[in-house]
Amino acid sequence: MPTDPILHHARELSDRLVALQAPIRILDAVNWDRSVREEFLRHKGKRAPAVDREYYAGRPLGFEPAELRQAFSDLQRDAVRKLGQLNPMTQLMSRMCREYRDVIRMLESRGTREFHELSVELFGDSHDAFHAGEPTLAELADMLQQPLNGLLGSDQLPEEPKDIPAEEAMRRLQAQVDASMPEVPVNIMLSDGIVSDAAAGSDSIKLNQDVRFSQRELDILEVHEAWIHVGTTQNGLAQPWLTCLSKGTPSATVTQEGLAVLTEIITLKSTPRRLAKLVNRVQATAMASDGATFIDIYRHYVDQGVTAETAYTLAQRVFRGSTPDGLPFTKDLAYVKGFVLTYNLIRVAIQLGRIERLPLLLVGKLSIDDFRLITELHDQGVITPPRFIPPHFRDLRGLATWLSFGRFIGQLSFEQLERDYGSLF
Repeated sequence: MPTDPILHHARELSDRLVALQAPIRILDAVNWDRSVREEFLRHKGKRAPAVDREYYAGRPLGFEPAELRQAFSDLQRDAVRKLGQLNPMTQLMSRMCREYRDVIRMLESRGTREFHELSVELFGDSHDAFHAGEPTLAELADMLQQPLNGLLGSDQLPEEPKDIPAEEAMRRLQAQVDASMPEVPVNIMLSDGIVSDAAAGSDSIKLNQDVRFSQRELDILEVHEAWIHVGTTQNGLAQPWLTCLSKGTPSATVTQEGLAVLTEIITLKSTPRRLAKLVNRVQATAMASDGATFIDIYRHYVDQGVTAETAYTLAQRVFRGSTPDGLPFTKDLAYVKGFVLTYNLIRVAIQLGRIERLPLLLVGKLSIDDFRLITELHDQGVITPPRFIPPHFRDLRGLATWLSFGRFIGQLSFEQLERDYGSLF
């Protein structure tokens, strides 16, 4: 166990890191104004949005980039001086400082090719493979698309109607999270300032007041936004020394979204249409990486039968921070990429008999690459167990059994199974 002075130095450095990252708002900095959307739709989707380098120059970041980059560098050096270069707390905070400096450079580069390149460094690329000889993210998305198409076409799996007004949805979701997260107060509220249907804060979830919801969507928001995003934020804030675990860098975002999607699936809340939406994000990002423009992606979505307004919103996700004919912002890869990474980590933990380590994924917002440091700091007593643990992580017997059989079944040849069982249908 480190001496008390070192822990107090760590808390001071951690609090400094939390304060430094506060003005960085990636999505606010890259999203496009409503006026861009209205102009695009007024021209029936035939004229590219008027977004270029000058457009972003008119949208201040809210901080001075050079000064903030220097402040992160100073903090990193102070961590080495006060805690020691090899201290796992130093290594953890140093990685976070490096990522935040890259985020600042990325935001400075809005509207240029460098923005895309830095987003690839932070979130990955659609043509990345996890291991040599294995499918890329884009190829995995294409592989998932085929069975999803069959499910989406089935009359036995209809989508639930989106017939719950936002105000009623707010009341229902509030009741759900109050029941499932009594130890973590979560405030559900309405907002007219978000692009998506919902967004999680540190202790709240905002619902788009212009959207109607289905009960299934509210169930997904409960486990995805509340249990994972708000839950891990509050777990990070409850840490006695490393409060910086309450803030997510891009690599932590990948883990977060992966845990959230895994939770949707394990709790049986997800749907084929929900998974198809995540797969489509990977495919759209891959198309843009291969040269598709904003209008190409917009038409891609329109051809799938979505409304012009929805097609615009989905295409904007791909090109925000970039330009309509530029390369994509790759953050939307986080959902599928993170799912694969966290799923595989959990499988290996079960195989090695280290299942007791899995709740440590919830101590805050962490990168998979930092999991060794997290476990080391937990064993030293620096990191405390998570305050809130979702039900499927509280009792790990079901999760362990499901994944153990999943590994066994996965070794069977699906081609042979199709030949053996296909005639029965």
